[in-house]
Amino acid sequence: MRPAAKQAAVGQVMEEYGVSERRACRGLGIARSSLRYRPKAEVAPEIRKRLLELACERPRFGYRRLHVMLRREGHEVNHKRVHRLYREEGLMVRRRKRKRIAAGKRVQLAVPTGRNERWSMDFVGDTLADGRTFRTLNIVDDCTRESPGMVVDFSLPGERVVRELDRIVADWGKPAMIVTDNGPEFAGRAMDAWAYRNGVVLHFIRPGKPVENAFVESFNGKFRDECLNQHWFAGLQEARELIEEWRCDYNEQRPHSALGYVPPVEFAHDLEMVLRSPTAPCGPSQDLEKEVGLS
Repeated sequence: MRPAAKQAAVGQVMEEYGVSERRACRGLGIARSSLRYRPKAEVAPEIRKRLLELACERPRFGYRRLHVMLRREGHEVNHKRVHRLYREEGLMVRRRKRKRIAAGKRVQLAVPTGRNERWSMDFVGDTLADGRTFRTLNIVDDCTRESPGMVVDFSLPGERVVRELDRIVADWGKPAMIVTDNGPEFAGRAMDAWAYRNGVVLHFIRPGKPVENAFVESFNGKFRDECLNQHWFAGLQEARELIEEWRCDYNEQRPHSALGYVPPVEFAHDLEMVLRSPTAPCGPSQDLEKEVGLS
């Protein structure tokens, strides 16, 4: 019962039966404290304003990531208040319904414990404003969830993939293993020769089992939802610039739920400090294990 309804009911009983407020509340089963409660004014209206601004900048973020962004900016607010404001402003992210399919046996990949221990690669396609299609080669570090690079072009054959990998490895370091699907760009001679020269193990998932490449598939979903679906690319150069801007934001700013809501670059730095510490155990700490899903 709302406060106004409670007051009306108690007032009517008091008037008709000539009883005190205490007896009227007792007879109706209403606590006097709730009857006399007056809602407090909004303590910090600037939080609501900043929440709306962040939601406009990042329309695919839920209230938990927006709460992390607010706390990062110095706003002392808990997640429950952010959730209340989030719902009051109608900022809920609409979820797309998926068809129900029969659940098959899933293969769970072991999570690596260090940077550059294992990468995952996959392609994502989209169209420009003029209808031409382009592809992006997405690369993800399975441990730190960083994206070492994203390549955007109309055509990305195996030879081009190898050249881009050489460029990315020169800046980022060489992975011990790369997980891919069985596409011709990855299963061809150019990629096989590159892996042999660099001592990189290629692991191919089973055909029709994208769940075995879950890390990059999860990254692809975020990329499409937060970048591709939010922009209308006028040309290939604009697509490259906006996608690279999103990649940098993903690595350095975006709170990642699987990493305890810290950005991948920050998590990678903390992980490196733990592993370099002379007093650290042989493996990562329990807290880091929980964050990357090792425990």
